[in-house]
Amino acid sequence: MKRIAILGGGSWGTALAIVLSRAHESHHISLWVRDTALAHSIRSARENQAYLPGFKIPDEVGVTEDPQAALENAEVILGAVPAAHARGVYRRLLPHVPEGAPLISATKGLEPDTHARMSEVVSQVFQDASRQVPRIAILSGPSFAAEVAAGQPTALVLASSEMDLARDLQERLAAPNFRLYTNEDVLGVELAGAMKNVIAIAAGVCEGIGLGSNPLAALITRGLAEMSRLAAALGARPETLSGLAGLGDLVLTCTGALSRNRRVGVELGKGRSLADIQCGMKMVAEGIGTAGALLRLARETATELPITQQVEAIVHQGRPPREAIQSIMERPLKRE
Repeated sequence: MKRIAILGGGSWGTALAIVLSRAHESHHISLWVRDTALAHSIRSARENQAYLPGFKIPDEVGVTEDPQAALENAEVILGAVPAAHARGVYRRLLPHVPEGAPLISATKGLEPDTHARMSEVVSQVFQDASRQVPRIAILSGPSFAAEVAAGQPTALVLASSEMDLARDLQERLAAPNFRLYTNEDVLGVELAGAMKNVIAIAAGVCEGIGLGSNPLAALITRGLAEMSRLAAALGARPETLSGLAGLGDLVLTCTGALSRNRRVGVELGKGRSLADIQCGMKMVAEGIGTAGALLRLARETATELPITQQVEAIVHQGRPPREAIQSIMERPLKRE
């Protein structure tokens, strides 16, 4: 039996609890939910009506707001919390983390204030507390929570600098409709998962202002080029960006109706303010806080990120969406 603690009662943490419990009856799954009222609601209804309505959570999944109960004797820890809150969550739960349990981060984003990747956040939290840093893996790739919970075929990447850990987790967590590929490029996988959210906001803006398929195709293609430039400048492998964590997730997030980041872009393109949009959202659109962090990394590496720059201008500086898109199109002509 494998005891798995999933941290985060949002749509993604809930979907992972459902798919892993359904596929591996011998696993004991514990879902930690920060909000006490939500935890009570999920236990009572066996459904996350706030973040993933319509999907039954198997009775075998334990749901708790108690960190000690969630993490007791955990053999694998899976973190699915928003990037902006990850450091605080890991600090709070740190005293209850069993020694030796590997940690899988399923968060796609950078810490807004520090532009740290989630593997770096986890390492820093443990080092600050003079605790041994756990073995870390990253789960990423094209995956809408609702489709995973519905049992639709999904292929993801499980990245770790320790390939024996990646292969072990691959064997233990993969299922017929939940296919996992291993990858050693943790840096590339984490960067891709963060960058694609920003490009998806731009894709939504294109739809919101009434543009068609031609500009969307161009945006996705040039967005991938932008992602690849920054990733390479920081030391990631170029082939990672052409795989599931890069191109796969980029296409899904830029075109899928379930994409939160794309939805934010659509509403911005229609003229709504960011504050108004966020008031009506329960779930986090990671691209909102990631654009600025990516631009700081770009300045450190002298890398051009024209799409990301315009997304940041629209989201946080109030630049009119049409003006921002026009600015991208009027950049100096160059060789592809």
